[in-house]
Amino acid sequence: MGNKVTVVGAGNVGATCANVIATRELASELVLLDIKEGFAEGKIMDICQTSTLLDFDTNMIGVTNDYSKTAGSDVVVITSGMPRKPGMTREELIGVNAGIVKTVVENILKYSPKAIILIVSNPMDPMTYLASKVSGLPRNQVFGMGGALDSSRFKYFMSKALNANINEVEGMVIGGHGDTTMIPLLSKASYKGMPVSQFADAETLKKVAADTMVGGATLTALLGTSAWYAPGAAAASVVEAILRDQKKMIPSCVSLEGEYGMKDICIGVPAIIGKNGVEKVVEIELNAEEKALFEKSAEAVRKTNAILKEIKAL
Repeated sequence: MGNKVTVVGAGNVGATCANVIATRELASELVLLDIKEGFAEGKIMDICQTSTLLDFDTNMIGVTNDYSKTAGSDVVVITSGMPRKPGMTREELIGVNAGIVKTVVENILKYSPKAIILIVSNPMDPMTYLASKVSGLPRNQVFGMGGALDSSRFKYFMSKALNANINEVEGMVIGGHGDTTMIPLLSKASYKGMPVSQFADAETLKKVAADTMVGGATLTALLGTSAWYAPGAAAASVVEAILRDQKKMIPSCVSLEGEYGMKDICIGVPAIIGKNGVEKVVEIELNAEEKALFEKSAEAVRKTNAILKEIKAL
């Protein structure tokens, strides 16, 4: 029995995610779906034409809005929605993207009620909250991807600051997936198991955290649209953790049920990701400053969630 993955939204992030899943041969069957006529089909044809060049043979199809083709998916990645334009906050996308995400979730569940749903659409925390409420699924089955990407950006900036090999640096980002709400955990960051404070002064590390927080906005300003290589690969890495039952600790946007003293909110916390999706929420000890930042981040996420009720999306 092979695994079937559906990626909804064939834009830059969705297509990159599909490309990584295909080239890494994570699934035996891959469906890319988009609302724009011929778009997903074209992207899949392009990816398929790299098969002999990169030596993989994943079975893939692209479809226009035909959810019946997604039937029996094990994992569904939802990337659909409007991307950020320069100067836009992720929160400003909420009205447009709420309607899209709601429709997608409802259509997916018609054909794949047991699928694990990974939300990537921005603003990601409220979209995960919306998907969680609309679907009525248990929290292990619907969660959001933000921390995997933010943590990879954190490690990138950290490796540059320390002049270290990027794969020998460890660090994670929790809290909301927003320029002002994410929390790069400097106190837990390490280089080959040693605290990063042994290799860089407080000023340098503060800059690493600041650069991480505006990592997405920096790229949006440079590119004129949202980034896609790292977001697509980050989503694919979470899919890999599920399909290969890797039990990886990945900061993910999870519905909290009392952990960190919070309920009725989806926000980024470390979680063990395996074949059942979110298998465990890991409660790490935060210092006083991090606790205060986490409370503030949660407050901002709740404010954005309130907009969902105002616009009657919930």
